[in-house]
Amino acid sequence: MVQLRQDYEAFKKRNTVVIAVGPDSKKDFQNFWKQKEIPFIGLADPKHKVAKKYEQEVNILKFGRVPAQMLIDKNGVLQYVHYSNSMSDIPDNKEILAKIDDLNR
Repeated sequence: MVQLRQDYEAFKKRNTVVIAVGPDSKKDFQNFWKQKEIPFIGLADPKHKVAKKYEQEVNILKFGRVPAQMLIDKNGVLQYVHYSNSMSDIPDNKEILAKIDDLNR
């Protein structure tokens, strides 16, 4: 989430709404967002409903959810998805912003 916050203005300039979905409770999410002053939307998904809808892997052996980055257009159509194998292969913001630019062309 820190990575997304670093380039949040670049996402906004592209009319992109950033939503972070996580397995924590609503209260935990609200506390974390307030404490860290995160400027984008945080969606608590403790029952994994959103994760299941978008086929995000939930794996207890990997300490919960495997990271996933998705671009969903205004019609709700999934335009890009990257399911990470670990925290180390999450695409950087430059790559995601380039994908957004491609979709906006």
